[in-house]
Amino acid sequence: MMNVLLLACSCLLTLSVTTTDGHGPEVIKVKQDSDVVLPCSLSNKQNIVGAFFHWKKVAQKNQRQKEVFFYNAGIHYNNGEPGQSEEFKGRVSHFEDQLKYGNASIIIRNTKMADSGNYTCVFPYLQPPQTFYIELVDPVLKDRSAENIPGAAPEPIVKIPKETKDWSLLQCEAHGNPQPEVEWQDSDGNRLPAEDPQVSERGGSFYVTVDITVNKTDDYHCVATQKTISHQIHTNISVYISGAASKPSVTSLDETEDGILLQCEVLGASSDLRVEWQDSDGNRLPADEPTLSERGGSYDIILQTTVTQTGRYRCVTTDQTNKHTQAEIYMPVNGSSTGWIVIVVAVLVTLFVVVVVGVLLAVFVYKPYITSKSQTGSSGDKSDEENDAKSETKPINKGNED
Repeated sequence: MMNVLLLACSCLLTLSVTTTDGHGPEVIKVKQDSDVVLPCSLSNKQNIVGAFFHWKKVAQKNQRQKEVFFYNAGIHYNNGEPGQSEEFKGRVSHFEDQLKYGNASIIIRNTKMADSGNYTCVFPYLQPPQTFYIELVDPVLKDRSAENIPGAAPEPIVKIPKETKDWSLLQCEAHGNPQPEVEWQDSDGNRLPAEDPQVSERGGSFYVTVDITVNKTDDYHCVATQKTISHQIHTNISVYISGAASKPSVTSLDETEDGILLQCEVLGASSDLRVEWQDSDGNRLPADEPTLSERGGSYDIILQTTVTQTGRYRCVTTDQTNKHTQAEIYMPVNGSSTGWIVIVVAVLVTLFVVVVVGVLLAVFVYKPYITSKSQTGSSGDKSDEENDAKSETKPINKGNED
């Protein structure tokens, strides 16, 4: 099955794989909008059915780190585990029957431009820990402005012709020859429905204008593509819709001696939005001071906390109307001592109970025996004394006197 998938993935995207053992990269090609396998296998073919591994997409410029796939002894994103980044939901799966052979590879279905980037497959609790580094790139559709290709589209021009507190009208204009295809995408790379393109021809170039109305705070991309010359270029624009802060995004950043550092990020928020970390019971966790970055009249808020125990944690936001939004993450903390503490306490309690029961048994079982023996000994002593007394008072034989 794996070999068939690897052979089938042979067209546009290029995948290079490097592991911590220093071996050279493995290169795989896959047709865009098709499926791609990201390989990650232990060289010793160790059974990892009960192990933990984690796939992440490394943070790129103006983007956050993405949660791609999580596996922990049978628990993963596809059977209810929360925390997976939105753009990978429903598109990523692993090979269940290959885990016993040390194969942690995943398959990403319906690949798109936004999938390009660097990925890591990490086994943090193996001895020694192992990390696989994967780079997924698109060698065909890319920005070829520096190649001086005649007619290649420059960066699109984007602007906001009109806006209210509830929505913004975005406009993108791109030109080139051949005629570029123009589309709008959200920050996760999802194509957005837009109005029909307006096309005109001037000076040997095609000018394409596409409008879209958005009602959510986000970063939006206008993407211009010229497939015949393998050229693709985009321009970003940040939009703030009053009172429409984005849903919190949570991720783990680093594991230290003190625990695991968790980060919560909220985009396009008002300065008075309350952000806090909670444990699975709803208890507020101590956290660093939040970091606020102003952007277009709104704020991006980052709040970090360090956790030392395995469990579920959530980032909760509360606005002035007491409306809550939250995002949750499960973190297995290496060396978490909770389980050992419970075991030690249980053993000590068991030993104490055994000792107490033993003492009570000794008292109730042997007490009658000791009492009986004591009484028997007293009776024997009394009989000896009576016999001695009788011997002393025995009459003297008169015959002997004579």
